[in-house]
Amino acid sequence: MALLAADIGNSHTVLGLVADGQVTADWRVATDERRTSDEWAVLLRGLLGSALDEVDGVAVCATVPAVLHEWRDMLLRHLPDVPRIVVEPGVRTGVPILMDNPREVGTDRIINALAAVHEYGGPAIVVDFGGTATTFDVVSGKGQYVGGAIAPGIEISLEALGRRGAQLRKVELARPRSVIAKNTVEALQSGMVFGVASQVEGIVDRMVAELGADPADVTVIATGHLAPLVLNECRCFTDHDPWLTLRGLELVYSRNVPAAEA
Repeated sequence: MALLAADIGNSHTVLGLVADGQVTADWRVATDERRTSDEWAVLLRGLLGSALDEVDGVAVCATVPAVLHEWRDMLLRHLPDVPRIVVEPGVRTGVPILMDNPREVGTDRIINALAAVHEYGGPAIVVDFGGTATTFDVVSGKGQYVGGAIAPGIEISLEALGRRGAQLRKVELARPRSVIAKNTVEALQSGMVFGVASQVEGIVDRMVAELGADPADVTVIATGHLAPLVLNECRCFTDHDPWLTLRGLELVYSRNVPAAEA
């Protein structure tokens, strides 16, 4: 038996089967706002097969309200007897949110903070490399979510260059041979890979300074499906945890399942 964890982001939805902190299977699909609840049910059945019948709980966090609406309907109609948790205001996480308006913080960011506190303790910084946005989330030594930053994601930045640059085109997201590129394709790749790496290091350095902590005491975690692209170009990371969000969803589920609606 396992928990089905769903991290619904702006560009992609990451699905995973989680049991006792271990992700035993995972999938990544496009987040399509036009997909209906019935289509999501068909997609899940196609991906999980008979494993869907072994799921004994569902935990969902989402940054796209239209997709979350379809997921709620899908769970109600197609998995009515499976307990579920949708992460939203009022759901217990155990992480104090020290923000001007805590309700504005994306649920995936709170889940990342929870998982970071549970797995690594504080102070910690989580850098989540998504296609639409690269997010930075900061946890204090007391386990409080104290804030963060949002930067344009690697994929969306590259797409914008392709749309607005008359002589530019879409290129593969890959590390070029050198920073000083010898052709347009590698020049775009250099700007993306090394530009993002420098941006990440700069922001992390400033965050560590604002925390007033010894840099050696701050855990800096890379997650998200694009993290491997720049991971080796950054000196600031202490850990790479690709399933941080999915494991965080399991933690939230375990803290709220008594109140889950069957």
